[in-house]
Amino acid sequence: MLDKICMFLTNRMRKEMPEIDDEKAEVINYGLQNLLGEIPKIFIMLGVAYLLGIFDLALFTFVALFLYKGASGGFHLKTHIGCIIVTTSFYCIIPFVSQYFVLEETTKYIICALVWIFGIIMIKLYAPADTEDVPILAKKDRRKKQIVSYITFSIGILVACIIHNSTIANILIIANFIQTVSITKPVYRLTNNKYGYEVYGDVTS
Repeated sequence: MLDKICMFLTNRMRKEMPEIDDEKAEVINYGLQNLLGEIPKIFIMLGVAYLLGIFDLALFTFVALFLYKGASGGFHLKTHIGCIIVTTSFYCIIPFVSQYFVLEETTKYIICALVWIFGIIMIKLYAPADTEDVPILAKKDRRKKQIVSYITFSIGILVACIIHNSTIANILIIANFIQTVSITKPVYRLTNNKYGYEVYGDVTS
């Protein structure tokens, strides 16, 4: 159903804009599938969060990670069902678990430092982690997304380090760590993904 809707919208756009060739139409169609596919995932995730009594925390997790996740990228699953399950699990399990433990201050600082060092290295190596379906090939675009990844990730860990609310701190640490792991090569291999820039060769200027 989603494929038919996206194809209909793509064809309508091509009718209105004849300059859109087959290659551009394919990119537009894929983008529409991702955009429209995200909407039910968000509603399902928030619905599950509401039933678990963590609606506010799940929404905070989503908003707090939005810029870093968007800039750093990460693997994509091949089916919409798989995406829904993983997305819902990510944004519900992290805040749910984060309510039930408190890190001692010194321990929190050490964990934040280790997560930050790990993240900076992984961002340097892999961000933005694109896919072969939606590659990011221009050096300018890649550099911009990498800088945004550095900044948003560092801000998240810094806030976790200084905030006194243990649940929020736990969410920021765990969510930023897992998102960082999701851009790494071992996870891409495990989920049968490939980096777009590796598939299509050297990045352009």
